Formats: sequence, C-alpha cells, structure tokens
Amino acid sequence: MANVAVYNMKGEEVGKVDLNDAIFGVEINEHLVHLAVVQQLANNRQGTQKAKTRSEVRGGGRKPWRQKGTGHARQGSTRSPQWTGGGVVFAPTPRSYSIKLNRKEKRAALKSALTSRVNDSKFIVLDELKFDEIKTKKFVEVLNNLKVNKALVVVADNDENVMMSARNVADVKMALTNTINVYDVMKYNTVIVTKDALTKIEEVYA
Repeated sequence: MANVAVYNMKGEEVGKVDLNDAIFGVEINEHLVHLAVVQQLANNRQGTQKAKTRSEVRGGGRKPWRQKGTGHARQGSTRSPQWTGGGVVFAPTPRSYSIKLNRKEKRAALKSALTSRVNDSKFIVLDELKFDEIKTKKFVEVLNNLKVNKALVVVADNDENVMMSARNVADVKMALTNTINVYDVMKYNTVIVTKDALTKIEEVYA
C-alpha cells in the first residue's frame, strides 16, 4: 500500500496517509490513458465548420461559353472549384467528433493516471485548504510553500473563497472530486488533493 506525506498550508509535513491500492496502486495502462485523453479532446470539438460545395454556391447555372471554338478550356459552370467564387472541393460539413469509451475503461484510465502521479512523486495531500477571505496572494503562498507551480488542485467542497482565490493563478486548475478527469491529471505537473477530497475519491472509485 502506497504511503504519502500529508502537508499543511505552510508546506510542513504533519503526518502520513495510506493510499488505496485499488486506485493509486494499479498496473498502469498507457493505451487506455491515451484513449481517454483523445476522447476528451475529441468530445470538446464543436464540429460546426461548414463550407459550400459547387452545388451549394449561388449562381453558375449558365455555361460561361460554348464548348468549342473559343480557344478557352471547356467550362460548364462559373462556380466550379477552379473559379474565383466557386465551391470548395471536399468541403467540410458539420459533424460530430465524439468518441465513445466504456465506463470501465474510463475508470481504469483515471486510476492509471493517478497511479502514475503517485509513482512519480507528483501527488501531494493537504490536510486542509481554507481561507478567511478571497485572496489570490494567499493561494500563491500555499503553492510556493509546497514548491509547486503547475498544479491540479482537487477539493471536496465548492468553497467560494478557495475557488475564487485560485481563479487568476496561471497554470492552476481547481476541480471537485466528481469532475477530475484523465486529461487534467496528465496535463498538470502535480496533483494536490485535500484529505477530505482523497476520502471521497476512495469512496467513489474503490
């Protein structure tokens, strides 16, 4: 069973905590992690791009000149793709880029991502994360105390003071336990989790 240190907001070690091997000690499946990242990026695409083909562009119904005898190449329409103002060859049309991934595959990918962060010593547990007021400077101080810059911070509750304090910090993303995903875990250098959030994660994913 993996064992990691617990820190307070001053960056001091205040204890140890055992991590559930069913979540943080699984065999890493890189293929599933890759699929989960690709799925999330693909599902974020709107797929609303559109251009007109030669049949959709207005005009061009009349043959511009007769077939033979003009010295020009034969032409059937002024809206063919080689003409200015003509249609687009193989024009993009609205489509869905979404990819389906089974629920078990998503869970396995998330567990693999969390395990990789623990193995790389990029997983930090905080005893608590609370502020008396909304203050970005205080949040930055906590990150500096932990010697972290680019981080995914996972909390158990939607504390407005914490969320708003972190909003303007570059390269930091706040997340609740039910919104964490493989892409964010892999994107940020360090995952910071409060003890309450850790308990919730182990309850949901164990």
